[in-house]
Amino acid sequence: MSGNTLGNLFAVTNFGESHGPAIGCVIDGCPPGMALSEADIQPELDRRRPGTSKFVTQRQEADQVEILSGVYQGRTTGTPIALLIRNTDQRSKDYGDIAQRFRPGHADYTYWRKYGLRDPRGGGRSSARLTAPTVAAGAVARKWLREKYGTTFRGCMTQVGELAIGFENWQHVDQNPFFAPIADVSAIENYMGALRKAGDSCGARLRVTAQHMPVGLGEPIYDRLDADIAHALMGLNAVKGVEIGDGFASVAHKGSTHGDSLRADPCGSFASNHDGGVLGGISTGQDLEVAIAIKPTSSILVPRASIDETGAPVELITKGRHDPCVGIRATPIAEALLVLVVMEHALRWRAQCADVPVPNGF
Repeated sequence: MSGNTLGNLFAVTNFGESHGPAIGCVIDGCPPGMALSEADIQPELDRRRPGTSKFVTQRQEADQVEILSGVYQGRTTGTPIALLIRNTDQRSKDYGDIAQRFRPGHADYTYWRKYGLRDPRGGGRSSARLTAPTVAAGAVARKWLREKYGTTFRGCMTQVGELAIGFENWQHVDQNPFFAPIADVSAIENYMGALRKAGDSCGARLRVTAQHMPVGLGEPIYDRLDADIAHALMGLNAVKGVEIGDGFASVAHKGSTHGDSLRADPCGSFASNHDGGVLGGISTGQDLEVAIAIKPTSSILVPRASIDETGAPVELITKGRHDPCVGIRATPIAEALLVLVVMEHALRWRAQCADVPVPNGF
């Protein structure tokens, strides 16, 4: 009931608070025998790390991962893998003004009403800081899926605020701080500069995809692959919408054009991918195509009306170091969550259907 664990066969339990001594996770169910070291995990954490550009929070965290258990002589043992990331740049005094007041759009009020108390320092457990262990766990699963099936994952930003971002090439994504698939990001820089000057924030739309997917991952009804993808990605801070394939655009399609026609050459391939690589909750072998909508950052410098813990009205601004758009650093996190769902279903398939023969010609 605690809601801090994602997955069953590949179970990732997340722990820590934004301004506590450390954050981390425990991975239970990783198959044994895979070569694993901190060097396999660190590059993904570096992609998500704060303070990497002037457009994100200037909190300086090295996010150096430590493997505490589950690896012996460089290989996974099949026992729980504990990953630790120490917090080193907390500034808890920045949150003194909101200790008894609730930021509009933030989890302050709901945490207080649910638990009867809350940790206001950086949002405590509700902070996006807690996505770092998710990225670390995703790096472990990503390595196993790549070695086992050749499955790869990537993502990009397709919109920031009102500014739509076209697609040019995947190679551009890691060449700019926005994970934008374009060469010239000056328009995004200007947009974000104006937003930061105004003390305001904006939302974003991201695309995440998995290539070289195995066929047959997912369950028929309640544990559908696409349902679990939506469940996981809605667990990412500030996400307000998840689309699989064409998503809401499917409403305007005709059945004569939306259904992805099967082809005989090569056998079992598809002429299109409107359904985003999932049919009946089960993977088709096509690319998984997922999009998410992220709302504007709640911690801003624009004064807003709220209340305090006595119910009295207050006017609130939030000082400190915050992302003007949490979507800027969210691409590696969204990728990791998609990885974790695919990993879970890959292990489920292996447990139930590994002996199912592949039909002739496929």
